[in-house]
Amino acid sequence: MSSSLRARVEEGRRNSGLYFASLLSEQLIDELLGKARAGWQGWIYRPAVVVWCFLAQVLSPDHSCRETVARLNAHRLANGQRPCSPETNAYCDARDQLPETLCHQLVRVTGERVSRAASEAWRWQGRRVRVVDGSTVTMPDAEANRVEYSQAPGQKPGCGFPILRFVAVFCLATGVALELAMGPYRGKKTGENSLFRTISAVLEPGDVLLADRYFAGWIDIALLVARGIDVVVRKHQLRATDFRRGQRLGKDDHLVVWTKPPRANRIDQETYDGLPASLTLREVRVRVTTRGFRPKEILVVTTLTNDLDYTRPALADLYRRRWEAELNLRSLKTVMQMDHLRCKQPHRVRNELRMHLVAYNLMRELIAEAARAAAVSPCQVSFKGALQTVNQFLPVLLTRIATQDWVDGLLRSIAAHAVGNRPNRCEPRVRKRRPKSYPLMTKPRAAYKTSTAA
Repeated sequence: MSSSLRARVEEGRRNSGLYFASLLSEQLIDELLGKARAGWQGWIYRPAVVVWCFLAQVLSPDHSCRETVARLNAHRLANGQRPCSPETNAYCDARDQLPETLCHQLVRVTGERVSRAASEAWRWQGRRVRVVDGSTVTMPDAEANRVEYSQAPGQKPGCGFPILRFVAVFCLATGVALELAMGPYRGKKTGENSLFRTISAVLEPGDVLLADRYFAGWIDIALLVARGIDVVVRKHQLRATDFRRGQRLGKDDHLVVWTKPPRANRIDQETYDGLPASLTLREVRVRVTTRGFRPKEILVVTTLTNDLDYTRPALADLYRRRWEAELNLRSLKTVMQMDHLRCKQPHRVRNELRMHLVAYNLMRELIAEAARAAAVSPCQVSFKGALQTVNQFLPVLLTRIATQDWVDGLLRSIAAHAVGNRPNRCEPRVRKRRPKSYPLMTKPRAAYKTSTAA
């Protein structure tokens, strides 16, 4: 893959493209844009330039449009071109033209590109494992956002922020995001299960889905089994467990039969009738003796019923790796500052979220190449270290440095930032730094200004 990266970097430099042209080509962007490319307005902010600038913006610690336009002008001057206006209006208008379908396809294409090239050694017992998890982000308290995305229950209007819920499917081997679904925080069919069903087609027969107990419902499992997909989930707390029943496979390990529940409104009658009358599943109890872990035992349910090929310790180790999805979300929301988005229109908010995932996938692609060159696993390479390295290396492309030297230096630097080996680390969930003792907002800001002026 390093030779592929070198070729892309060389092509980006030859065409005097922006920094991210080396990671995401203009040809690919135009192909995904399709017929909408013909009606695009703007000659400086053509589609590829807008995407590249958007990627640089979401990866920047500042995140502002002003810095993004300044970076574009610096690049144009370095390439002997006249700078454009330092005002951000043209860039923001061009960003508004980006179709949501284009940004969504970029997430899927960049994720699939990395996942397909994953090393066999990174797979779990030769199987492709996908991890699904959900989270929320907030956005500015603008009127358009409030109409489409509700606030948290109990908050007064104007005192909180609209909340968007999203569900992402990650590749366990490389950490890339393969698919994304999003919706309001509250309302019908806005739960993580409902959102996941809209994107479950990203899973292929033979895949293994790893998830928490939110996805442990009978119908969710049956729909995946019908497509030849195996499941490893934590058992829901409301289901009773009795290891004295069923077919015993070993200590705390047995096969049980789950019968078909009554039809729920979340699936249609035809789909419900096509599901089997029962499922034979395997239940495994995992006892946790590590200090600092809150649950002392975990019940894992799986369709991998062969206890010789998939032993109880192997399933326990796999479920423990489900935590990597939480780490991926932390990289997105904390390291990349995606927890609070900036746009004031709903469609812009959705595109901003998608572009965060595209930039995240591009970083994961570089991490995968660096990990392969260093003969380590991608999960052993620091995401934040890779992001810091890339932000410093990209501007060097404007110099006369040889492409091969740049690629080799970049990959070596990324691989050098390894995640600390701190097995079973126990950290208290407390904060040392005290927050400022300001009162909470209980009425709209305008009301405070009026009372102060009076």
